[in-house]
Amino acid sequence: MEFSLLGPIAVTTGSEELSLGPAKRRSVLALLLLQPNTTVPLEQLIDSLWEDEPPEHARTVVQGHVSRLRATLAEGGAQTYGIELTTHGSAYLLRLPEELIDAHRFGELVTLARPEAAPADAVPLLREALGLWRGPALTGTVTSPPFAAAAHALEERRLTAVEALGRAHGTLGEHEQAAAILYSAAVNHPLREGLIAELMRALFRTGRQSDALEWFHRTRRLLNEELGVDPGERLRAAYEEILRAEAAGGGRTAAQPAAGAHRTGNDSQGASAFHVKHGPGGPLPAQSTGTAGGSDAKGTSADSADGARDGSRSGSGSGPGSGRAGAAPRLLPRAPARFLGREAQLGYLTEVLTDRTTGESPLAVVAGPAGVGKTACAVQWAHLYSSAFPDGQLFADLRGFGEGDEAPPAEILRDFLLALGTPAERVPGSAQAASALFRSLVAERRLLVVLDNARSSAQVRPLLPGGAHCATVVTSRSRLDGLVATDWARPVGLQALGHEEGAALLGAMLGPQRVAEDPAAARELVDLCEGLPLALRAAAAQLTARPRWRLARLAAALRDERRRLALLSAEDTGMAAALRMSVARLSADDARLLRALATSADGHLNASVAAALAGQDQERTQDGLDRLAEMHLVDEEATDVYTISTLTQLFARDERGEGGKGGAEDRGGSGDEGDGRR
Repeated sequence: MEFSLLGPIAVTTGSEELSLGPAKRRSVLALLLLQPNTTVPLEQLIDSLWEDEPPEHARTVVQGHVSRLRATLAEGGAQTYGIELTTHGSAYLLRLPEELIDAHRFGELVTLARPEAAPADAVPLLREALGLWRGPALTGTVTSPPFAAAAHALEERRLTAVEALGRAHGTLGEHEQAAAILYSAAVNHPLREGLIAELMRALFRTGRQSDALEWFHRTRRLLNEELGVDPGERLRAAYEEILRAEAAGGGRTAAQPAAGAHRTGNDSQGASAFHVKHGPGGPLPAQSTGTAGGSDAKGTSADSADGARDGSRSGSGSGPGSGRAGAAPRLLPRAPARFLGREAQLGYLTEVLTDRTTGESPLAVVAGPAGVGKTACAVQWAHLYSSAFPDGQLFADLRGFGEGDEAPPAEILRDFLLALGTPAERVPGSAQAASALFRSLVAERRLLVVLDNARSSAQVRPLLPGGAHCATVVTSRSRLDGLVATDWARPVGLQALGHEEGAALLGAMLGPQRVAEDPAAARELVDLCEGLPLALRAAAAQLTARPRWRLARLAAALRDERRRLALLSAEDTGMAAALRMSVARLSADDARLLRALATSADGHLNASVAAALAGQDQERTQDGLDRLAEMHLVDEEATDVYTISTLTQLFARDERGEGGKGGAEDRGGSGDEGDGRR
């Protein structure tokens, strides 16, 4: 006979499961099993079974359940196994060998495992222990605080065992296995810092440093948004450990087990291969495993650079691009999936960022409305030309348009300096001093810096490298005219996709045959999505989830303006979320003006019409229109000719953005992910 607490409450004899009856009876048994060979007072049972005031006949109910349990156990042959349920005054005692309880066996196996001292032995012990779990602990019991607390305590023990198994695999050098084990637990427990820290180490040791650092910044944002706290010691220590390890020459890879560890499995190390791919302006170095197509990508951002090296500023014999001790920082997000088009913009980025004739550090600003694919374009170019920057690529999300506060320059500079090998204690506290040190460190390096999601020019300037061999790409929903004026930034504007490119993106997402079945509907979908890759990707996600839907059916649903923003959302990203973050950065006056413009019948207007709609003077309205145009919330097609998109109108008409409830803000609420972000 065996008793199960680690999943649904159950009693089995051989292959047969005993019928335990209703939830309260199962709960009585669970409470007795949680305290085996110990008297459990009747009052404790009553308090646990009824969250509110128990009924007058509660004692009789409990006594009845105990009586039925006693009969059920007897019918299953309890006496043969030395099991007895007895009454002791106003208390009950379940006497049994504790090894018959799965939770007890689990605890013993975990105790025997020593993941650091004896990892080869610990792995099978911990796997056996975790194999005892059949679902959430205490499933089938009543929903009361005592049972919730007991289930939480058991789940904590399970997660501790998962972390231990990950450490055991890591000690053996089996970092791929460690990452796989820790990943699923981390997804379900995104605020468990110890678990995230172990996952970060495992990912880094498989060569996935950008993924490792992404987990840190994602968790940091969640901690701030959900709990209002900063990362604790364990998480921060793992983060800085990764940066220092990369600066010292790279982390241990999956093919390199810990010294002295006994190997129990085969390890693999995924080294990227490269081939020459022709693109705008000539041959482009590209990953041979790179994906094709897609004007947008869910590129994963990390808010800092990782991996670095200690190149001395002088006297090291190292020149631009020459080899130095240690590994170069490589923090670009993954190359955008299904990237399509943008040949002209990619070509112009190449022209600007590889120009060595000026003797200055080139700077480009990729700007456009939410959802148009700014991050995807910048990251795609960075991957294609990564070999032109052998001293590394740094990446930072400046959080200019996100749920929380924008990233202060001092925070990003600290991450960059750590990545470049600066000891933590030598990182200056002020942004001005940190910026000067950063420029000094990279002055002779061939380095690419990608600054994503900037809010203002002032936020960007302290982060700009000074060396002529460095290049910087900035993405923003704002034009960042200040950078153009003071730093000769070259603007790279992104517009919506045309019908052909939009349909090609749908085909890349859904398969060309599905789009070819109804080209007219595909064209209408592009129109309803206004050619924005984020909206098109969300629409494709809706169709992927509904394989029997034809494109025309989704187009018909999107014609309903009340539903359009909700349908153009996909779990953690969507147009409503993207627009919400743009509008959130507006002043109160500009937000009111935008809502007034949303009442325009056709979305076309001039300053005079806008002033009439807003009920304010024309000069003030003109200033507001200029600011909205700078933020790409309206488009100035010609002198005093403005347009506001239908999607922006739909969002602005509802101040709370209820049309977008189907989507959530991505990356701390930026909501621009489906287009390759911002």
